[in-house]
Amino acid sequence: MLQEQIAVLLPCFNEELTIGKVIDDFKQVLPHAKIYVYDNNSTDQTVAIALEHGAIVRKEPRQGKGNVVRSMFRDIEADYYIMADGDDTYPAEFAPDLLEPLKEGEANFVIGDRLTNGTYADQNKRGLHGFGNQLVCKLINWVYRGSVKDIMTGFRAFDRFFVKSLPILSPGFEIETEMTIHALEHRFLIKEIQIDYRDRPEGSESKLNTFSDGMKVLRTIFRLVKHGRPFFFFGMLALAFMIIGLLCGTPVILEYIRFHYIYKVPTAILATGLELLAMMFLMCGLILDTFIHKQNQTYQLELLRLRHEMGAERSFIKP
Repeated sequence: MLQEQIAVLLPCFNEELTIGKVIDDFKQVLPHAKIYVYDNNSTDQTVAIALEHGAIVRKEPRQGKGNVVRSMFRDIEADYYIMADGDDTYPAEFAPDLLEPLKEGEANFVIGDRLTNGTYADQNKRGLHGFGNQLVCKLINWVYRGSVKDIMTGFRAFDRFFVKSLPILSPGFEIETEMTIHALEHRFLIKEIQIDYRDRPEGSESKLNTFSDGMKVLRTIFRLVKHGRPFFFFGMLALAFMIIGLLCGTPVILEYIRFHYIYKVPTAILATGLELLAMMFLMCGLILDTFIHKQNQTYQLELLRLRHEMGAERSFIKP
């Protein structure tokens, strides 16, 4: 029987202080895995150190984690994939725990949950990161009726089926959010495993900018909801304009009831326009929802074709 192929994916940008230890740690817990370091234009000794420690090193010239992950998923062939950061914040000893649900057919996509056991709150020195994580989790779970506890974690595991069916559009740190929304939207099997988190060692700096990358994540959510859930998106817009229109129009209606004449003509025109906009948004949502429904049906058929080509023996998608 052929041994299952496991690929450890390490996107890296200027991680010379930690990349050697990260590679050695994964070698120890997954001795038969291939470890790939994708260098994203590092200006330090990341590449040299990765080669010294026996990793397979490749380069991605387009800056941004999303661009790196896209290249990894396209280029690397394996049965199972583990993705972590090269900054030594995710203990490699949890990798077998993340792989287990994939091997048992319980999940296509496993998330390393840093938040539930409190280690992220203890170790993370930037409080706004924790707030942003909670905000993004609540927003996505509300829209997609999910129960994911840690959407922004960089420690994840995937099976081949998920990796080869994921169209990555995000160029940067929004990639984690895009992955999770894709899995929820298309009903992949998701499981979360609690892991520990440790802060970066002294001298190592995070490449994540709290405000600019946070805004990119929110824009990604906005875009994916608009494209994937148009009835929800345009329905919320329709509801907002309808309420504003009613607030503007109520005094006009009361005035007409009292005086049988409309004195606030500009307000009446504004209220009418807002209600018409609400109707237009609602119609857009209904039309686009029908289109997206057909598109999702096509995508599910493509997944079935892909599963057949991979020779899968278990059902990977929820009915």
